Amino acid sequence: MITHPDKVLFPDDGITKGELAAYYEGVAPVMLPHLRGRPITMDRYPAGIGRPGFLQKNVVKGFPAWLKRVEVPKKGGTVHHPLAGDMRSLLWLANQNSITPHIWTSRLPDLRRPDLCVFDLDPSDEDLDALRAAALALRDLLQELGLPAWVKTSGSKGFHLVVPLDRKTGFDEVAAFASGVGSMLVARHPARLTQAFSKADRGGRILVDTGRNAMGATFAAAYAVRAKPGAPVSAPCTWAEIERRTVGPRSFTLRTMADRLAEVGDLWADLPRRGRSLRRPMQRLRKAISSS
Repeated sequence: MITHPDKVLFPDDGITKGELAAYYEGVAPVMLPHLRGRPITMDRYPAGIGRPGFLQKNVVKGFPAWLKRVEVPKKGGTVHHPLAGDMRSLLWLANQNSITPHIWTSRLPDLRRPDLCVFDLDPSDEDLDALRAAALALRDLLQELGLPAWVKTSGSKGFHLVVPLDRKTGFDEVAAFASGVGSMLVARHPARLTQAFSKADRGGRILVDTGRNAMGATFAAAYAVRAKPGAPVSAPCTWAEIERRTVGPRSFTLRTMADRLAEVGDLWADLPRRGRSLRRPMQRLRKAISSS
């Protein structure tokens, strides 16, 4: 099924398309539950990560009839996103030189109501202690609002914090809630954190990015390989590991994840069943903002 398996996708590491496909085949049992029903945007690198890649959403022409897809509206038309609910589809993505599946925060049958609220901590530099402190501060704020936060490495520069939702709140409300949490966190730590998207305006601070919560926005799926040297993986981790400073954004890679999973299993296995309502957290957030 994998064509040109010897094609080198990670030139500095000698990692081939065949090795990428073998990785996704190995992690499929823990990864697929986090992918099922979610529209996917492919991050494709036909010539490997040493050359520019491209993002692809639409799979209308030239794609296998068996590949499940979902039609979603866009300005002036529609987009047919691929879905990956089984091993065959996941390996098909890898065969397209799609290194990272980027996923929506909602899933079928109702794409209008997200089941995840995502916070992306994006640092300006390599100060890992500051990054870990920011992740813990965000976790603590969410706990104050009555919400548990789950964490994973981004496989790039930062951490992703995720709150599972009960799918009773629409995108606009979830996005407004996330933005409000981000504003409150930045107000508490203005010297270290910012919501300024432009790097020129960050002044070395960590960006608290809440833009992943709009309809159609995506983030790297759990267990996704990132198109970076070393083939780092966006992998679930524990808060104890963050506190002990034993985990960083690129701690886990395509070549080390098998041992990691053998040791800890899927740390996010229960996440899909832990969806929480935003009704009371929204009330608490409004009260906290009005009294600050």
